[in-house]
Amino acid sequence: MLNLFNLRGLTWGSGNDDRETVALTAAEVASLRSGIADLEEREAHLKARLEHVDEMLRSARLSGYLYIRTRWAALPGEPPPIDDTEVDDWLPRFLVLHGSCIFIYLVSTDLSPQDSTLLSDVTEVGPLPPLTREDGETRYCFYIVTCHGLRYECSSASKVQVALWLTTLQGDCKSAPD
Repeated sequence: MLNLFNLRGLTWGSGNDDRETVALTAAEVASLRSGIADLEEREAHLKARLEHVDEMLRSARLSGYLYIRTRWAALPGEPPPIDDTEVDDWLPRFLVLHGSCIFIYLVSTDLSPQDSTLLSDVTEVGPLPPLTREDGETRYCFYIVTCHGLRYECSSASKVQVALWLTTLQGDCKSAPD
């Protein structure tokens, strides 16, 4: 059994009753205890993340990975935004519609969202034309505009997923474009 803990630098010896023993210095014991404490702390942190994700997904009305890019509306007196439709700056993000808020996480296991938007701040939600990427993949798209001038453009390879997000957000925000 002790051979499983093949630690370099430990002195091994045989006891009187044919059992192998190991002699550790106080520093080695302290180091092992510290390592165990670090692992227990990491385990507790990972369990907390898992419980958070579990609770978040159980109580969310909608959740899933979408590709997102953000744009800001031009302020009065500013030139119109540059046409950057050819720029591929879509980033995969995990979106959660929970209560009256849309939370945007980098990955589904994050404890804190990267960004969030209140549904009461959403002024418009609508479809965008599908995109065809260089690899031939088609992504279906929609947009969300906030009263602060922020525009989220969202896309997915799943037409059903985009339709579900679009229908739900338009119903919640009552802001379908004319």
